[in-house]
Amino acid sequence: MKLEALDHVWFWVTDMDRSVGFYEGQLGLSLRVRHGDEWAELEAGAIHIGLHGSRDEGTVPHGGTAVFKVDDLDLAKTALEQRGVAFEEHLGEVPGIARYASFADPDGNSMQLIEYVTDDAFPGGIV
Repeated sequence: MKLEALDHVWFWVTDMDRSVGFYEGQLGLSLRVRHGDEWAELEAGAIHIGLHGSRDEGTVPHGGTAVFKVDDLDLAKTALEQRGVAFEEHLGEVPGIARYASFADPDGNSMQLIEYVTDDAFPGGIV
């Protein structure tokens, strides 16, 4: 099992409107989808930039999370575990959109595997 492609990188943000404005206005990226203050995705060439709204009033972690798209999350996770990758215990799910599993590289950089429920994970467009 080989990871084929990076799907997106996401960042925690404290103010979704300000962040979307920066990525659209200053960087010139196009908004792909927005789900209120919880999530936004912008087109950045072959991959997407995700913005994840913080529920915490304090500071948010710096650095991004690299997310690799897989066709079968369970199969990919098992294959990587056999190679010594340690995943977080919790498997995440965004109902009707995707399931994901989180892990870190040897230096603690965040990574995830994601399996989308459909080819078009955001059929309704911007929410």
